[in-house]
Amino acid sequence: MSATSPVAHQPHAFTRHLARRITAGVTGGIAGGLVFGVLMAMMGMLPMIASMVGSDSALVGFGIHLVISILIGWGLTVPFSGLLTSYGRAALIGLAYGALWWVLGPLLIMPTMLGMPLFMVDATAGFSLMGHLIYGVILAPVAFRILKSAHGR
Repeated sequence: MSATSPVAHQPHAFTRHLARRITAGVTGGIAGGLVFGVLMAMMGMLPMIASMVGSDSALVGFGIHLVISILIGWGLTVPFSGLLTSYGRAALIGLAYGALWWVLGPLLIMPTMLGMPLFMVDATAGFSLMGHLIYGVILAPVAFRILKSAHGR
């Protein structure tokens, strides 16, 4: 196999494609996370996020929230970027993805970590759902924009 054969270039193409997916997840995750984080700050929810690491600092909570936002962004873009084929479709997928993470995060994972009741749906959970939907509807279209720019579409 020569250095100029198409097969020789595949690892580089894969690496570039993966890097673009990661970048899309980071960028979309930060964009959605910033908006959601501001809403959480306004509702006084950041100290609860900080409590997952034994702190009550809103700043620590905001940092944890942004890290989680990036990881969840990767969870969409690394394996599922092929689903993001238009802005409209990305927005719908983002809504569904945000709803999924509302169930997984504040209704299941966080209460488990903090020794709270699971699947507790109250007014706070309703605000959290709204925030997760907003996060998803920002994450996915921003990620689509990054992925789209890589293909010149």
